[in-house]
Amino acid sequence: MRILLIRKRHLALGGVLAVFLSVFAGLLWQGNAAFTDAFSAQEQPRVTVVVDPGHGGEDGGAVAADGTVESGLNLDIALRTSDLLRFVGVPTVLTRETDISIHDESAQSLREKKASDLQNRVELVNETPNAFLLSIHQNSLPSDTSVHGAQAFYNTVPDAQEAAVSVQEALNPVANTHRAKAAKAISPDIYLMKNVTAPAVLVECGFLSNPEETIALGDPVYQRRLCAAIVSGYLMANEEPT
Repeated sequence: MRILLIRKRHLALGGVLAVFLSVFAGLLWQGNAAFTDAFSAQEQPRVTVVVDPGHGGEDGGAVAADGTVESGLNLDIALRTSDLLRFVGVPTVLTRETDISIHDESAQSLREKKASDLQNRVELVNETPNAFLLSIHQNSLPSDTSVHGAQAFYNTVPDAQEAAVSVQEALNPVANTHRAKAAKAISPDIYLMKNVTAPAVLVECGFLSNPEETIALGDPVYQRRLCAAIVSGYLMANEEPT
């Protein structure tokens, strides 16, 4: 029975991914929010997904050897993910929609701007009713440029671990074909994930320290595949019981 349930889950997940990849891939990222709204479900779900493109503005995050900056990739993937979620009827809020920091005007130094930016992201999430945080980042390990792949991390709020495990299961066939990764609890040092009161999943989409993966992460086709996996994993974890 357990084997049958596992196979059923994998078949269902594969079906969701196939639909996203074959039907939505060419439609997702045209920069037209009105289009995605028009095809959203009429009845709004109870949860609003706060899609958070990590870093932004002066805080670019990790930088690849070829000059690719993390904040730009985070924004591209987050915008596509938000569009896809809204396409299937899940309301979203973005912490930023352009390459900016959302710090207060009173912040002057880069350190003050980073602190203010994170505080404002936490406030946005905590003020969003029935929020679920989905934070998009890129990893880097310059000491070993062969390391690559995507991984999901979760905070301590109920439902976060289940969602991260589901997202990771969907990401593995897309980004971790060499070796499956497992979802992990986030470090307690990560300010955003520690201070939000909503369940939160942070996705490290790949390693900018790996030249081949950096190229893939900048490819719109690969970005759509990542988004399809993230969204399908989220939907599988939040599907209504029959």
